[in-house]
Amino acid sequence: MGNEWVFNLYVFVLATFVGYQVISRVPPLLHTPLMSGTNAISGISLVASLLAAGSHHLISQILGFVAVTCATINVVGGFLITDRMLRMFRRKPDVPAAKLETGKRGTAS
Repeated sequence: MGNEWVFNLYVFVLATFVGYQVISRVPPLLHTPLMSGTNAISGISLVASLLAAGSHHLISQILGFVAVTCATINVVGGFLITDRMLRMFRRKPDVPAAKLETGKRGTAS
């Protein structure tokens, strides 16, 4: 194992720690815009994984297929969750006045 492997492991551990710290401090109000940005990044990684899957090497094709599958699940799931969160903030339709009138009792006509 060379110095390059140790350096790559160091970068991976550092990125994992920094990513966890950043994500854990996101306020709920900013979660939806952050999710939309993450979906855009996942879309870019989906394009890159399609390029890897189109390679002429068998290992690259297999890893590219796995990457395409994971990125697609990530993008679709992200859009579904974002849509669900945005539906929570939509205004509910107003209750018609006719339904309010039928609920009253004891009124003289």
